[in-house]
Amino acid sequence: MMDSANDPISNALREDLGAGDITTQFFVPEDLQALGKIVARERAVVAGTEVAAEVFRRVDPKLSIEILQPDGTALSGGETIMQVRGAAGSILTAERVALNFLQHLCGIATLTRQFVEAIGKSRAKILDTRKTTPGLRGLEKAAVLAGGGANHRHTLSDMVLVKDNHLRAAESAGIASIIQRLRKERPGIRIEVEADRLDQVRTFLDVEGIDVILLDNMEPTEMREAVATGKGKMKFEASGGINLKNVRRIAASGVDYISVGALTHSARGIDLSLELTHVES
Repeated sequence: MMDSANDPISNALREDLGAGDITTQFFVPEDLQALGKIVARERAVVAGTEVAAEVFRRVDPKLSIEILQPDGTALSGGETIMQVRGAAGSILTAERVALNFLQHLCGIATLTRQFVEAIGKSRAKILDTRKTTPGLRGLEKAAVLAGGGANHRHTLSDMVLVKDNHLRAAESAGIASIIQRLRKERPGIRIEVEADRLDQVRTFLDVEGIDVILLDNMEPTEMREAVATGKGKMKFEASGGINLKNVRRIAASGVDYISVGALTHSARGIDLSLELTHVES
C-alpha cells in the first residue's frame, strides 16, 4: 500500500482534516470504543476495500479492520462490506475519506460489470482509457479489473497509440517509415493506430508493424466490414460513443476490444454508509 507523503490517501486526509477534527474532539470521548460497519445501500460491485482500510490505518494504526466482501463481489444491497473496531473518534475522523474512496471505486466496478454483462458471451474485452481522475489512475484501473474489465495503457510510455492529431503531425514523414523506425528502436512495443474511415483501415492493413486498429466512432456495420477485411491479420478496438444501449451491437461486430471512457469519467458513486454500533467506554 502507498506510503508516500504525496499519495492519494495522504492528500485526501490532509484535504479533509485541515487542522484537526474539531467536532470529534469535543463530542466523542477519547476512551469511547465502537464497531463501525460500512454498509451498501444499493446493488453494487465491490472495489477499493484495501484503500478504505488503509485510510483507517493512517488515522489510527490501532484500529482493527475486517473486510467482509472482497473486491469483485457483487452485492444486492444491505450487505456489510467491511467493519472497523477501536476508538470511536478515530473511526469517525476517517469515515468520510474512506467512504469517498470506496463509493467512487465501487461505482467504477459496478459500471464496468454492467458493460461486461451487456456484451454477454462475446469474446470482446471491455477496456478502460486514460480518462481518469488526476492522481487516482492506479486505483480507478484496479476498480475496472474488479468489475471484470481489462486495462488499456496506464501511461503514455506503455504502448504507441497513433490518433488523428498524431497522423496530421506526421503526415509529411509518412506513417509506414515512422513505424519501421519505431520497430527498430523500440522492439516489442505494441502499436495501435486510429481510423475513422474504412479507407483508412484498408491503408493501415497494408502497413507492416501495426498490432491494433482503433475504429473511432464508426457504426457497427462499418466495424463489421473492417473486421471482415482484416480478419486473421489484425486486432480491432472499438471506441467513441459507446454506451450500455449500443455496446452489445458493437461487440457483435467482431471487434476484439471495446474501450469505454465512461467507466472512469462518468461512473456514479455507490450509496454507502458507516454505522456505529456497540458503542461503549
